[in-house]
Amino acid sequence: MNKKTSILHSNFLYTIIAILIGFIIGAIFLVWAGVSPMEAYFKILDSVISKPKNIITTLAYAAPVILTGLSVAFSFRTGVFNIGAEGQFVVGTLAAALIGIFVDVPAVIHIPLCIIAAAAAGALWSLVCGVMKVKRGIHEVLSFIMFNWIAYYLSNYIVNIEGVKKESGGEATKDLLDSARLIVDGNNCAIFIAVVLAVITWVIIEKTTLGYKLKAVGFNKFSAQYAGIDSGKSILTALAISGALAGIGGAVQVMGMGGRVAQFASQEGYGFEGITVALIGASNPLGVIFAGIFYGAMKFGGSKLTMIHAPSEIINIIMGCVVIFIAIAHVFKALFLSIGKKKEAN
Repeated sequence: MNKKTSILHSNFLYTIIAILIGFIIGAIFLVWAGVSPMEAYFKILDSVISKPKNIITTLAYAAPVILTGLSVAFSFRTGVFNIGAEGQFVVGTLAAALIGIFVDVPAVIHIPLCIIAAAAAGALWSLVCGVMKVKRGIHEVLSFIMFNWIAYYLSNYIVNIEGVKKESGGEATKDLLDSARLIVDGNNCAIFIAVVLAVITWVIIEKTTLGYKLKAVGFNKFSAQYAGIDSGKSILTALAISGALAGIGGAVQVMGMGGRVAQFASQEGYGFEGITVALIGASNPLGVIFAGIFYGAMKFGGSKLTMIHAPSEIINIIMGCVVIFIAIAHVFKALFLSIGKKKEAN
């Protein structure tokens, strides 16, 4: 395979093409809305990089979606579709919040305790669906969707329990104790946890026997079983790790930007945003870091579009188009390779 052919096979190339197409389609809608695309895109960029505080805020936006992206990417690589990251994120948020509110210990103990509780909650939430898949053959997508809604209503129920609910000021829990917050000198440090876990996830997938077994089951369950790998156990392990990552995503959100859990009016969408991040990152844990930062920048920068009277919903249009064109990247790949072969033949 020559260098040119290698580039045409690169997932990175098609991700960049998908992002460019997303921005082009977004520009068309902005013109339709009577807004200059250059002005809108400059506003997004300026909002993100103009001040150090804005960069830190962008990274704070990125941290939870990096973790839900890792959750989805890990499940993709191991042959299951964790569309339940949303529910796992919510129960992780709840677990971290309850420990953060009612356990009073020094920060050096409190922060890890909240994160461990969130990871355990997310893993257990995911494992229930995993057991139903392995033992009863129930497709994980169906059970995960149902469990997302169960988590949603469970959260709203717990938020309104007397003793948990804030005594005054809105439908939300009490504030987490300062010892449970990921705030240092006014800055959100959640991004460091997200990056470290992304590297650890990459090492597990690419450099360990466990990762090899999980990928083997993902590629072909029956071949893996023939080779002596317990596919049921591997699926449960993959879903537990995937759920734990999404649960930690909930923890860093409530321990960082949130500070409390509010009653939901609708699903927040962090788990579904994780699917987008995983796709942009080509299901590579290291790629997910950059995809999550890109998504965080779009979310934070997009929230400033109202300052120039541009619709902030354009961000959802752009990201939706990016996902669509990544999903059909094989069409572009086949087209470019075909063109390349014709040129070589001539």
